[in-house]
Amino acid sequence: MTNIDKFIRFNQLSMYYQPSNGLNLFSGDKSSIKAVDQVSLEIGRGEILGIIGESGSGKSTLGRMAAMLEKPTSGEIIMNGVSIENLNRKVKKRLRRSIQIIFQNPFDTFNPRDTVEKIMIRPLQIHGIGVSDMERKKIFSRMLEAGGFSSPEVLMGKYPHELSGGELQRLSILRSLMTEPSLIIADEPVSMLDASIRVDIVNLLIRLSRDKGATVLFISHDLTITGHISDKIAVMYMGRIIEYGVRDEIIKHARHPYTNLLMAYSLSMIPKGKREIIKKTDQQTSSFDSDQFGYGCCFAQRCYKAVPECYNKYPAVHDVGEGHLVACDRIHED
Repeated sequence: MTNIDKFIRFNQLSMYYQPSNGLNLFSGDKSSIKAVDQVSLEIGRGEILGIIGESGSGKSTLGRMAAMLEKPTSGEIIMNGVSIENLNRKVKKRLRRSIQIIFQNPFDTFNPRDTVEKIMIRPLQIHGIGVSDMERKKIFSRMLEAGGFSSPEVLMGKYPHELSGGELQRLSILRSLMTEPSLIIADEPVSMLDASIRVDIVNLLIRLSRDKGATVLFISHDLTITGHISDKIAVMYMGRIIEYGVRDEIIKHARHPYTNLLMAYSLSMIPKGKREIIKKTDQQTSSFDSDQFGYGCCFAQRCYKAVPECYNKYPAVHDVGEGHLVACDRIHED
């Protein structure tokens, strides 16, 4: 990827939270909870990067920082070669128009008292798109048609409770694209939907983002859906990126024990030769007591490959070829 292609970069990005009672619920001490810990990533213009991980891995926090909804504890976000922290208020306001977020629950996304027309016209008014409401109505009518709604005029007078979850999520995606954003953060956008319509929603996001040339940060715990939509995949665990690479490389040649464990949730994705490895990872944990060692690999307690050294230091990031990065010192062990 050339410098021209690099659209957004996370540089040693971290977000630490101090528990309200002053105690870390996981360790019993007063240290901060590391929701995101020293994450460095680069996303190309028009690229779809999938962020995969279990609940609590830090992926949604990373998305909120990218959407400028939370300020990092440390590190920086660089867009088009400029740190967003160095921008003045006026420039930041313009930047917010180019960054849109799609939330997980479509039923909580919209004001239940507003009609679809009000819902769709408001972002155009806020950002000064269109010279009149009549022109704005034409803009979102065309967008509704592009999103598969056959009768936009009828839809405009409806309220959110009159629509299905799939229809609401389609509206959420279409609304996010009306400001012609450069970056879309899709935070678990299909996890609340029936399996029968998930692929339709994902395909809509792929098609519309490609047409608009938008970069997409797709956050999910489902490796099957992420593999379908993404150009590249980054695997998060306890706030850190533990594996990263091109989609097919990650899915076909996953190297980190945790990534293989995620694949166990979708048996259709597991190569036959890896099923025994996944079984070990899912059931066998290390016999070492982590309290005897210092801070090391965050996955060590769940990893069948763990040795005492894994608890003493965080593993180096190894490039196993084709830009496939793995944070594990024992990737060559059976």
